[in-house]
Amino acid sequence: MEMRINPDFPKRPDRNKVDALKEIGAATISAELKHIAGIKDSFMMGPKSCALGKTIGGPAITLQFMPIREDYYQDAEEYQNVEEQLHRHALYLAQAGDVVVVDARGDLSSGVFGEMMLAYFHGKGGEGVVLDGCIRDSRKILETGLGIWSRGFTPNYHIQTGIFPFCVNDPIACGGRLVFPGDIIVADDDGAVVVPLKLIDVVLERAGGHKEWEEFSKLKLSEGGDLRKYYPLNEEAQKEYEAWSKNQGKI
Repeated sequence: MEMRINPDFPKRPDRNKVDALKEIGAATISAELKHIAGIKDSFMMGPKSCALGKTIGGPAITLQFMPIREDYYQDAEEYQNVEEQLHRHALYLAQAGDVVVVDARGDLSSGVFGEMMLAYFHGKGGEGVVLDGCIRDSRKILETGLGIWSRGFTPNYHIQTGIFPFCVNDPIACGGRLVFPGDIIVADDDGAVVVPLKLIDVVLERAGGHKEWEEFSKLKLSEGGDLRKYYPLNEEAQKEYEAWSKNQGKI
């Protein structure tokens, strides 16, 4: 089988920017991508957090699975030479802080990664995995604290049923969204979103301000403030917000 591995990868952004996106969160990022760039849906539908309260963010290393076609792919090859196991190569390419994003075709019977593979990825400082499919050895993997967003769990290994790893570091679809290698993935309890690499700075500028005024708005609403005044901020509330921000040292 031909090894389909794209060696090109864009320069990873400053980690401080990625951490700032994590702090903003998936919901605000999703809304701002719609306002900023007309990206009406950046949400990867299907993968869900396997550990509530966990947030991850990092550049995407992509892995695509395809349906097995016997004239092209013979699973015996993978176990005669383990380096033929293409999904290993996604983990080899990953650096600390990266997120492996997998198009596993929504398959619920094949476990894309298991305990040993993800122990290796976690040991390298991997940030997490978002996969439109399943993992195996779930309890042991989740005990490591690695962030996992998946459709579920299975006892089967990655090529046991009907799919096989086809390419690494090419554009893929995950949860119905286009993901390029190097795009920034942010995932939390609301789900996983894709931030195009070229939009990081503008998202941070717009969404950072959004987060701050929402902090003020939530405070006022929790004190009994009028929803019509404080969400969104009307002109009077905007002045209150600016005074509050100055007092907080935010502006």
